[in-house]
Amino acid sequence: MGIWSYVPLARRSTKNAVNPSDQMNVFSPAVKPELSGGTTKVPSMPAEEIISTPKKQPPPESKEGTRVRQLVILSFWAIVIFLGVPIWLWTTSIHRARLPLQEMMDWADAKACKPIFPLQIVVEGPLLQQSEVLRIVRATQHAIDDQNDFSLHHLRLRMGDGLAPLNSSRQHRDIKQTDCTVTNMEGVNLTEEKALKILLVQNGELKAARATLQTQSASLHIEYPSSSVPSASSTSFPLATFIAAQLQDLFAEEQALIALALSTTSASPAIAGQLPLPSTPQTAGNKENRHVQAKSISPELAARLANRTIRALKYAPTYHITISLFSPNAWPSSWDIESAVDEYLIPLLSSASVVSNFTVDTQTQLYASFSPSVQEPQFDAQNGVWTLREKDLGGFINAAEWPLNPSIGDGPTLNFIIYVPDPSFSPLIIKESHASSWLIPQWGGIMILNPPASAPRNETPAQSLSKEDIQPALLVFSHQIMSFLGAPDSPPSIPLKLQTLTRVRALSLLLSASSTMGSLARLTVALPSIAIPETVSTAVEVTMEHLMDSCEALKQGKFTIALNHARIAEMAAERGFFEKSMVGQLYFPDEHKVAVYLPLLGPVGVPLIMSALKELKRMWSTHRSQR
Repeated sequence: MGIWSYVPLARRSTKNAVNPSDQMNVFSPAVKPELSGGTTKVPSMPAEEIISTPKKQPPPESKEGTRVRQLVILSFWAIVIFLGVPIWLWTTSIHRARLPLQEMMDWADAKACKPIFPLQIVVEGPLLQQSEVLRIVRATQHAIDDQNDFSLHHLRLRMGDGLAPLNSSRQHRDIKQTDCTVTNMEGVNLTEEKALKILLVQNGELKAARATLQTQSASLHIEYPSSSVPSASSTSFPLATFIAAQLQDLFAEEQALIALALSTTSASPAIAGQLPLPSTPQTAGNKENRHVQAKSISPELAARLANRTIRALKYAPTYHITISLFSPNAWPSSWDIESAVDEYLIPLLSSASVVSNFTVDTQTQLYASFSPSVQEPQFDAQNGVWTLREKDLGGFINAAEWPLNPSIGDGPTLNFIIYVPDPSFSPLIIKESHASSWLIPQWGGIMILNPPASAPRNETPAQSLSKEDIQPALLVFSHQIMSFLGAPDSPPSIPLKLQTLTRVRALSLLLSASSTMGSLARLTVALPSIAIPETVSTAVEVTMEHLMDSCEALKQGKFTIALNHARIAEMAAERGFFEKSMVGQLYFPDEHKVAVYLPLLGPVGVPLIMSALKELKRMWSTHRSQR
């Protein structure tokens, strides 16, 4: 049986000397342990013979190695700070073009522009002496100024032979002629800018003055008896009061439309003091405040304006008109629609092209019955007609079978339907109103084209519709088109309606573009992280430039030019506000940024930070030990 013994193994020094303190106890190979039954028996040894050694320490690092390690750590941080961070900031930065926020808010708050509407009215008297016409013009201007309670919209009378308009200020009672003529600008002459022409005719057979408005021209004929001729010294007489009252009635609805448009915006105090408010005895009796008090609107007129707002379409540069012929039978198979449109519809659309452009399409659909949800027409034996209930008109259109496109191109589409009823249900009218046409707000109109009253009952209709047969339907559609455009119901003169529509549309577009500028400014301030590309800045510059031009044109009475500038401003404002690259970052929360960057920067940043902290700690320890 062998016996294990500890033999000290000496570690040689550099001088081959043995240091007893550095000796290690190892098993001697010359002595083998005794194995018995799979166990090893280690003999006991005295405690003084066992020598323990301390843990081995790494060799001290040289100064060159320390400097290299510091340079490596510093180089990594230098790459991160001077290369990585700039590239990251450059690639992830949000470009925000500079916007004139204060000017944009001024337009939105109606501080940059106070729109006024000076209407030029020409007074002519071909058979009268110039001095007599001049006295009538002066006295009528006095009466208009006394009756006008809405100073943003005022009428200015002038002589028809080219004399300068009269000073409308009531502070100058002598009313001398001033150099305030509207000069030509950009091809718009004075005749195109006049709102109305008054023709004075003396009629000795009349006992009182009377007025006749021409429906196809912007002209008002005033006939008055010889006894109404004013004297040279008179400044007020019944004829002038009569003419002033007629003018106020002609433009009353236009004033209400302008006042209503201004009241729906965040107007400045200078404008808000002249907007519609309820008329009270205190405000009505205070004569000095009439020019700053609000223009009162009657409930009847307010109701008409509300209905017009519901019917009218939103303004668009181009409208598409589709005229459809539907019949439940195989006839009529043709119609002279081109000639009818050229004669009855194109003149109106050409006149309205100052406001918007129009395109006209036509289509025919045979075997097209109305919607099955509509109750079958009932026969009215008393009147000998077939009737439809008014509550069924909303479901008259058979949208499942009738080829009616909701829109064509960029602009909205107006659908006008001519429905030729079956001879067994003819004539077909609406039961409650006995009308054969109706209007669907913001969509279009429908006309039931019944045969003439002289036609025999149940006779097969003609195979073709002539231009005269289509005329009643197109005349109804012309009236409905004016309603969709937002034209006023009065006055009955179509040129005056279109002039009113031009002024109202110019104002509405100006206010809409100004409101869009305010919304864009508030959005820019509320969302600092939203991108603002240069295209938005350019659109804002274009908008504000044309807004200023439109406002100046309104003040000078050049309403067509004002409408053109307001249209461009509105389009540029909408284009800037709905910029695709800006809208895409409206909702970009910070949590999303953390979720994107943390998995990328975490594995890279942790080793850099820990190595830097460890090196700083070592440098601090070294500094303390040297002290």
